[in-house]
Amino acid sequence: MTDLRPLALPDTDDALTWLTDRCDGELDRARGLVDELKAAPPSEPSAVLRHWNEIGIALANASSVASLMSEVHPLPAVREAADSAMQRIDAFSTDLGLDRDLFEVIDGVDVSGLDAAAQRVHEHALRDFRRSGVDRDEGVRARLKQLAEEELLTGQEFGRNIREDVRSIRVTPEQLAGLPQDWLDAHPAGDDGLVTVTTDYPDSVPVRTFAQAPDTRKAMAEASLNVGWPANDVVLQRLFALRAEHASLLGYDTWADYDAEVKMIGTGSAIRDFIDRITQLSASSAARDTEVLLRRKQQDHPDATTVEIPDVQYYSEVVRREQHAVDGQQVRTYFDFNRVRQGLLDVTGRLFGLTWQPADDATVWADDVASYDVLRDGERIGRIYLDLHPREGKFKHAAQFDLVRGVRGRQVPEGVLVCNFNRGLMEHDEVVTLFHEFGHLVHHVLGGDQEWIGFSGVATEWDFVEAPSQMLEEWAWDADVLATFAKSAAGETIPADLVERMREADDFGKGFQCRTQMFYSAISLDFHTAKHDDLTERLRELQGEYSMFPYLADTHMHTAFGHLDGYGSGYYTYQWSLVIAKDMFSAFDTGDLFASAVAQRYRDRVLVPGGTKDAAVLVSNFLGREYTFDAYAAWLAK
Repeated sequence: MTDLRPLALPDTDDALTWLTDRCDGELDRARGLVDELKAAPPSEPSAVLRHWNEIGIALANASSVASLMSEVHPLPAVREAADSAMQRIDAFSTDLGLDRDLFEVIDGVDVSGLDAAAQRVHEHALRDFRRSGVDRDEGVRARLKQLAEEELLTGQEFGRNIREDVRSIRVTPEQLAGLPQDWLDAHPAGDDGLVTVTTDYPDSVPVRTFAQAPDTRKAMAEASLNVGWPANDVVLQRLFALRAEHASLLGYDTWADYDAEVKMIGTGSAIRDFIDRITQLSASSAARDTEVLLRRKQQDHPDATTVEIPDVQYYSEVVRREQHAVDGQQVRTYFDFNRVRQGLLDVTGRLFGLTWQPADDATVWADDVASYDVLRDGERIGRIYLDLHPREGKFKHAAQFDLVRGVRGRQVPEGVLVCNFNRGLMEHDEVVTLFHEFGHLVHHVLGGDQEWIGFSGVATEWDFVEAPSQMLEEWAWDADVLATFAKSAAGETIPADLVERMREADDFGKGFQCRTQMFYSAISLDFHTAKHDDLTERLRELQGEYSMFPYLADTHMHTAFGHLDGYGSGYYTYQWSLVIAKDMFSAFDTGDLFASAVAQRYRDRVLVPGGTKDAAVLVSNFLGREYTFDAYAAWLAK
C-alpha cells in the first residue's frame, strides 16, 4: 500500500460547511456514476463491477461522516446537518436498490470468467437488489421507498431522544456513602446541600455498584430505566410497525426473518431456538449465583425474598469483595485512564504487529479526542480517533464508528472509538469494555485493505462482528498483560494473585448475566415478530420468563434500549458471537497470550480478510475445523 493521506477534517468553525460539502459532494458523485453506468454500461464484466464499486465508495464516504458526526459533534447545528445528510443519503440508497434499469445492468454481467472476489461482489449486489424490492410492482416499490425514509427518520428520533434525555437524581452526601473518595471529590454538594448525579455512565455505574443506601440505588435505577420515556414508547411502536410492513411487502413473515436471512443464523425461528438453548444452558449457573446474591442481601435485610434490579450490581460487588477478596475500589486504583489507554495501545500493537503513532497533524472535533496513525512494518495503514469521555449531546453508550472505509490504493481506513469513560480511575469492567470496543477498531483497520468497498473492514455477517471484540476482552483479564500497564499511583504493579481472584470473581454471576442477555435478546426478537399494544407490559412478561430478576415497577427499559434501532431483532448477536469467541480463544496459549504464531494466524485469517469470505469460513480457516459450542458450554459450567 502506498502512503495515502488520511481525510483532512475541518476546524470547528468550518465543520458545518465541510460536512455538507463532503456528504453532498460524494452523493453527487454517486448519482453521476449511476447515470453513466445506466447510459453506457461497459462491455467488460469486470469494468461493470468496478463502476458499481465506485458508487459504493462514494456512498460509504458520505454516510460514514454523516453517521459519526450526528452522534459526536459538539455543535447541535452540525449534528442536525449530519442527520439531514443521512436522510438524503438513505433516500438515494433506497432509490438505488429499487432502480430496475441499474439492476438489469448488474444482473446482465457474465461472471463466469471473473475471480471469486468479483463473483462474490456480484452475488451480494443481486441479493441486495432483491431484498430492496427491485422485482416488485410499481406500487410496492413506491411504498418500500416511503417506508425506508420513515424508518430512518424514526430511528433518528429514537436515538436523539436517548441522547438528549439525561436524567438526574439529587441526594445528600450521606446517601452516597460507599462511593470511592475520588468520585465523591468530583461531586461536591451544591448550595442547597444536595449532590446532583446524572444517568451518564461515569455517574450511574459507580452509584449502582457502590452506594450503600438502597434508596439511592433504586432512584438511580429508576432514572436510568426511564430515559426516553414516554416519548420513545410511541416512536418504537411506529418503528416496529414500519419494519413489519416492510418485511411483509417483501414476502417475509416477520422483520426477524427478513433481517436474519443475511446473517449466520439464517432465520427468525433459529433466533428463538438459540435464545431457548442458551437459557437452558445457563439455568443451573444462574440459579446458583442468584441464590448467593439473595443470601447475602438477607444478611442486611432478613425479610428479603428476591433480588431486585437495584440490588444486582451492588450485591455482586459485595460478594466479590467478601467471598473472593476482590474489592472493586481497590482494583480501580490500578486503572488510571491515561495508563490504561496507553497500555491498550501497547498490548494490541505487540499482539498484532502494529504501531500506534500520535497523529500530530490531525484535526479533531473536540479537545479531548486523541488521534493515532496506525503503522504496520513502518507503513501507515490507517488512522484512528479515540473519543472516550462524555459531553453534552454526545452518543451515550460505547461503539466504533467508521470515518473512512479503506479501499486499496485509494483511501486508508479510519475509525473512531466513541465511549463515555471517567477521566480519572476506571472500573475494571470499563477496562474490559475499552478492550472490547477497541477490537472493532482493530478489525476495521486491519480489514480495510480491500479492492471492493463492500468487503472493507468489519464487513462480515452482523452476528459475527462482536466475536473478535469479545475475544480481545480476554487480554484484559490476563495477569501478565495487565502487569504491563495496571499500576497504582505509587507505581506498584497490580498483583498477579489479585488478578487471579478477579478472574474467579468474574465467573460469579455469569449465569444470571447470560439470562439477562437472553431477556434483552427476547425483547429484540419479540417486538419485531408480534404487535403489542402495551410494550411495557410485554417487557414485564418477557422479563419474568427470561431474567432472574423481577421487573422494577414504573420503569420502561425499552425506551432507552438503543440496540432496538441499530440491531433490530438481532440482539442475540452478542451471545451468538460469544460462542464463537470462546472457541477461537481456545486456540491461544493462556500461558502466553502474546505468542506470535497464533496471534498472526488469527490476524491474517480472521481480521485482515474483512468480508471477503463468510464468517464461518474465516473461523474454520483459523481453527482448522468448524466452530462448536464446546468451549462456551465449558466456560458456562464452571
